[in-house]
Amino acid sequence: MQYRTDTKNVKGLGTAKHGFGHWWMQRLTAVLMVPLGIWFVYSLMSMENLSADTLIMWLHNPVTAILMALWTVTVVYHAALGLQVIIEDYIHNKKRALFLLILLKITLFLMLIVTFFSLFKLVS
Repeated sequence: MQYRTDTKNVKGLGTAKHGFGHWWMQRLTAVLMVPLGIWFVYSLMSMENLSADTLIMWLHNPVTAILMALWTVTVVYHAALGLQVIIEDYIHNKKRALFLLILLKITLFLMLIVTFFSLFKLVS
């Protein structure tokens, strides 16, 4: 059974075959953020005090540093996916949308670089 009209067959229009992957990754990152977020909040709440020295000692544990890096990557990637959808859906000027998408990717990439650099400096 064919769901495309004759006009769409002639014009070559139809699904771009990339929407499901985007949707799936956004759901996957949302599911990953739940246990990582619970771990993060529980870890902070279980500390006696939230001083800078306590947090630095907490991050000296390699497991903690890896989980923190994984949580950061998951949150930033989930944010990138969500903001991309918002820009694509609500910015109708193609040039402005492209500019905002590039700016978004650069900003979030820089955020990851700064986060990993900071984690590395704290752990070492």
